[in-house]
Amino acid sequence: MVCKNGANVLPAHLLAEVQKYINGELIYVPKKQNKKAEWGQLSGTKTVLKERNEEIYKLYLEGVSVSELADMYFLSCETIKKIVYGKKKKKAM
Repeated sequence: MVCKNGANVLPAHLLAEVQKYINGELIYVPKKQNKKAEWGQLSGTKTVLKERNEEIYKLYLEGVSVSELADMYFLSCETIKKIVYGKKKKKAM
């Protein structure tokens, strides 16, 4: 962290206002908060997984079994069930 003299970086009116609250003491000014993107949005992973899960659900509706889907996509049966049953709940709403 670099310390800077407020008189050198702040306009005079703003410096005077700050001095009303804290005069001659150190103060930390945090960086602006930049909202971070959700997981997988920058890399495209989120989109790829969404498309994969839609495909899994479609195949399930066409009659492909959970174990066959697990083998096809190299996932566990439990993961396939979460995808399929999660889609069922969303479609019902």
